[in-house]
Amino acid sequence: MARTLTSEKPYLPILALVCTSQALAQLGAYAIPALLPTFITEWGLSNTQAGWIGGGFFLAYVVTVPVLVALTDRIDPKQIYLLGVTTIALAGLGYAWLADGFWSAFFFRALWGVGWAGTYMPGLKALSDLIEGREQSRAVAVHAASVGISSSVSFILSGTIAEAVGWRWGVAMGGFGGVMSLVLMALFLPARPPKPRVLVDIKLLDFRPVFRNRSAMAYAIGYCVHTFEMSLLRNWVVAFLTFTAIYQGTKGLP
Repeated sequence: MARTLTSEKPYLPILALVCTSQALAQLGAYAIPALLPTFITEWGLSNTQAGWIGGGFFLAYVVTVPVLVALTDRIDPKQIYLLGVTTIALAGLGYAWLADGFWSAFFFRALWGVGWAGTYMPGLKALSDLIEGREQSRAVAVHAASVGISSSVSFILSGTIAEAVGWRWGVAMGGFGGVMSLVLMALFLPARPPKPRVLVDIKLLDFRPVFRNRSAMAYAIGYCVHTFEMSLLRNWVVAFLTFTAIYQGTKGLP
């Protein structure tokens, strides 16, 4: 059973827990884009192969997130989240110690995307289930900020570790973050099973009500465009800057 968290402001411990866990789960999310020039050189990857390794994360995320998020209406979001961080841990450590070329790298990177699908939105669902009222919108904003900050840290930390002790440790950092996130959420996040009526009233993977809701679709399309440009930048920014530096003849680069 999860331990009870208490505070003068009861939502603060839950918010701190979920945001810390999400930051740890996200810690290695962009280690692969940060080290992509290294993989291109070490494994002799073509530009297309490099693109697939980076894009495999997002492809797996897009395919699995509708299913995993929909399941949070029928299964305690905590269980989905624990599955997600376990997958992140396996993907990060698997990439670090077993990847030796395009196919193995693509597999573990795609697996990482499945794990991310099981943490980001399910974690937000768990948070919104436990925090109500006006504090809920504040909690959502803080959660999004924790993801953005940890994503930026992911680039810096993975590159710094890789430079010091090798790229495998730079990638393994993400797997270790998943392990720490798993322990935190398993021990401290309260269970919150869905209400019985939800199981009857909601059909799994029935998106027709969403498509009929113009307001919801407007937000969804806007967020889709934002996510597309943000993910594109994060996935290619290091490779692009490396190419630019080499093209300009910057010293100290291969």
